[in-house]
Amino acid sequence: MHNRQDIQNILIQYGPAESVAWLMGKTEKLALEKSSKDLFMAYSLINMKFDGVEPLVFKSQKCKSAHYFSEHKANVLEIARIFLLSEVLSQDLDFFTPKVANIIQVADTGELKTFLKYLILLPNPEAYKNAAVEALRTNIATVFGAISMNNPYPAKYFNDQQWNQMYLKAAFMERDLSRIESVDERANEDLARIISDYAHERWAAGRKINPLFWRPVSKFLNEQLLGDMKTLLNSDDVVENLAGALCCYYSENEKALALLNGKPELKHKIADGHTTWNTIKQH
Repeated sequence: MHNRQDIQNILIQYGPAESVAWLMGKTEKLALEKSSKDLFMAYSLINMKFDGVEPLVFKSQKCKSAHYFSEHKANVLEIARIFLLSEVLSQDLDFFTPKVANIIQVADTGELKTFLKYLILLPNPEAYKNAAVEALRTNIATVFGAISMNNPYPAKYFNDQQWNQMYLKAAFMERDLSRIESVDERANEDLARIISDYAHERWAAGRKINPLFWRPVSKFLNEQLLGDMKTLLNSDDVVENLAGALCCYYSENEKALALLNGKPELKHKIADGHTTWNTIKQH
């Protein structure tokens, strides 16, 4: 996946030379002495050595890690923290895994955000699944966003219940659902049922639903959900029409396809590539 050498090269290229030399010295010492006290000390001093304000502007994104850091607007402090953790874990996974888990437990909000956003870059990221799942319970929007938005970790490691909890909370918190990765791949029957129930509650209260919320229901259109598709297709909101049409189009369900055939102009927009889940927000 991501190469720790790439992270080191990025740090050398963009970090202050003196601070980078200090951090390299610390990681070499940790490799020899395996001291949890030295690890905690080095980790807590990093924010005095590296800038945590300005996102880096990458001259090139040839390596996967640079692309990922750029996408997440990483600053050099975040990269230094991830470098230290990935370095010690690569040196001795068994010894350092519980120490890194301990660092996460006592992390402040900024550190926790960094950790969750770049968790996927660490050796054996599954070891920190508890921390990732715990982040779903938070009321701090930036911490929840760090695990749920533009992050491949949940799709890779969460079970259906954890995934569904994240998806629903993102909807409750009115986050941008288009930034959740692998929604189609992680769609499941339970989630489709919950989406329908939630929609009925909102409708009964005269409230709107983010049309993107419907994306995972396509392959699970039972009678109740077919009724929901009718509601969407006949809504006076053009984006809801498109959401219903997309669900029916990708459903492989005869009844849903028959509903869509009754709306030829919507069907054509999808068939000719004009409308996708990624473009629906622009309408």
